[in-house]
Amino acid sequence: MSESAPTTASILPILLPPPTLRPLAFRVFTKKHSLTITASSLQSLATFVGRNCGSGWREEGLAELVLDEIAKVWKKRGGGVILEDSESGNALLKSILRTMEANMSGGRVIIRDHARSTSGSALTLGHETADTEPGRAGNANERGQNSNEESLEIGDDSSLNDTRRWIKIISAFEQNRPVYNISKKNFDIITTPPSLFPPPSQRANLLRDRYNLIYQRLLRNEAFQIPLQGSTSSLSSMQRSYKLTSIANLLGRTGTSHLLLGLLSMSPAGDLSLTDLTGSITLDITHARAVPEDGAWFAPGMIVLVDGIYREEEVISGSTLNGSSGVGGAIGGRFTVASVGGPPCERREASTGASHRGEDGDMTVEGGFGWVDFLGVGSERSKGYRMRQIEKICLRKGQPSEQQEIRKRIVVMSEVNLDVPKTEGALTHVFESYASLAEEQMPLVFILIGNFVQHAIISGGGSGGSIECKEYFDILASILSNYPRLLQNATFVFVPGDNDPWASAYSAGSSTTVPRDAIPDLFTSRVKRAFTNANNEIPARTKSTPGQAIWSSNPARLSLFGPVHELVVFRDDISERLRRTSIFFKPQKALDDLNPTDGDMEVEKLDTEEPHSEERDGEKEREELQQQQQQIQNSTTTTQKNLHASRKLVKTILDQSHLSPFPQHIRPVLWDYAPVLHLYPLPTAMILADSSADPFAVTYEGCHVMNPGRLIPEGSRSLVRWIEYDVAKRKGSVKEERF
Repeated sequence: MSESAPTTASILPILLPPPTLRPLAFRVFTKKHSLTITASSLQSLATFVGRNCGSGWREEGLAELVLDEIAKVWKKRGGGVILEDSESGNALLKSILRTMEANMSGGRVIIRDHARSTSGSALTLGHETADTEPGRAGNANERGQNSNEESLEIGDDSSLNDTRRWIKIISAFEQNRPVYNISKKNFDIITTPPSLFPPPSQRANLLRDRYNLIYQRLLRNEAFQIPLQGSTSSLSSMQRSYKLTSIANLLGRTGTSHLLLGLLSMSPAGDLSLTDLTGSITLDITHARAVPEDGAWFAPGMIVLVDGIYREEEVISGSTLNGSSGVGGAIGGRFTVASVGGPPCERREASTGASHRGEDGDMTVEGGFGWVDFLGVGSERSKGYRMRQIEKICLRKGQPSEQQEIRKRIVVMSEVNLDVPKTEGALTHVFESYASLAEEQMPLVFILIGNFVQHAIISGGGSGGSIECKEYFDILASILSNYPRLLQNATFVFVPGDNDPWASAYSAGSSTTVPRDAIPDLFTSRVKRAFTNANNEIPARTKSTPGQAIWSSNPARLSLFGPVHELVVFRDDISERLRRTSIFFKPQKALDDLNPTDGDMEVEKLDTEEPHSEERDGEKEREELQQQQQQIQNSTTTTQKNLHASRKLVKTILDQSHLSPFPQHIRPVLWDYAPVLHLYPLPTAMILADSSADPFAVTYEGCHVMNPGRLIPEGSRSLVRWIEYDVAKRKGSVKEERF
């Protein structure tokens, strides 16, 4: 017999009832590993423990060790959080128990030498360990040096190691529509078919769902939770915690200070008011200040936190537009606002519960809404662990020396105006810079964002008619046909803008409804044919994922490795709209007075420090030096302003957890599709294509937000800009070159 074969010790099997094993199973599976067992799974475990551990299952602690090993293998082999008795779950559990039984001796699991040398469980090799002959045990370790690859059984399949295989583009019209249920304190997925003509009650539900979503997020914040400690030790903590008051509860409490959460809106009388689920009240923002100072936008349609004092009316008005109508309507009096702020944001890890790392560095799921499948690609608790293992293999995380040779980039171009002659040269320059790279270094995805035509498509014809638009996309097809290697090895995603057909036929370039559907096939047939021709040239033996062109909606979402990596793509000139509709707060007077003076003092200091010279050459040199210093100072000031504007925009959108926090008359929303506009949980990254703002790449609360700006900046003749996003680092950078 081989030395590695275990020697079998005598065990007296017993009949172990499942209720007797339940407390131990709960402690091991649920408390330690965050797993849930069903009745049928508990029956299988009780039978297995009784047969293989015998009478010493409790006294000698054999059962706890065995159950702990089963839980580790279940997680390593990609099992869900529930040891379910469905077909897949039952087959996986039976396979684990068979493998475990073949590697047990005396009620204990025997760890072989090659398994001990790898990290993780003794049975990470799955069924292969049990079925392999003892003499071939050493070869198993040589075949797969990464234990994670062997546990997932994808190490030998090169097609599964292709990152593009795990990319999925999700249209807004195909995405799950989760709605927060205030009574269940969980999310419900709407299964009823959506309609473009829903009942009028759906408009009220749209705002109610937004409020409930932010309200529950706010209550989960530590600043709004009173610690459950002794009254003496927690006195200071209780004073620092915040408490929300509903608007209806302000009645009869004049002169008291309160913190309100509600929707900013304009009353029928034209006054600024705040509305929640219980009523509305008029706001007095004469002495209000924004928190932080000039750090976010505040406009009607946004949900905000308002701190101030309520003052009742001494004489109640009659049945006028701004009169009192009690609970459920506009209550009398005014709320004198001291400060206004946005609801604090919540990180993605806190929302999904994936915020704890185990001893092996793997993410574990606890709390949050890990069970909810927000996008239709699987929930965090069901697929998150397995997908993170695949991500490590595909992106080779932990191996910096090899990361340079993997495909991990996404290229983003916005405002690709095909009717502008210079766009053809700009696209050619960008595509040529990537087509010359090796296949291992090519980008995974090219995202081209509209407007694809500079002026709105009008069905009446003319220079902006549908025939001309079709010709513009034919030009794009001819450009793409010059780079067959890119078409064969990358995914091209096209996201429309407000000027693109057919939505612009009735909006004439104004704000269309969101979400909006993809560009019709009538215009894109030639582009799709270019991809078909390029893929036909690929040899049949090639296992790589073929290139494809996906015409998606606006907004669209890109899922990479299931629920692990989410990228939101949204095209909207939101900065322009915020500047038009935002509320103006009086700035701090000291800052306004000091800033111009400081700037003048620096210039004057530069003038006085220059030595006086009567020579002509010295004067020229001094003037040139002053001009250079002035240019540097101006560019630095402009950069700081642009950075501040980008941070202000990003904070506003992510705090609102919504892509379009505006009233319906400013930015219409399809009522039944409103849940797809929510940014909850926060995406991993977001492309906010705003042509009215300068390009930026900013990270806020773990969400990396990028704006590629215009492909060809205004006033530029030969400058091209785009964004390059690194999937492994989860960071983007603005690229700028001349063509």
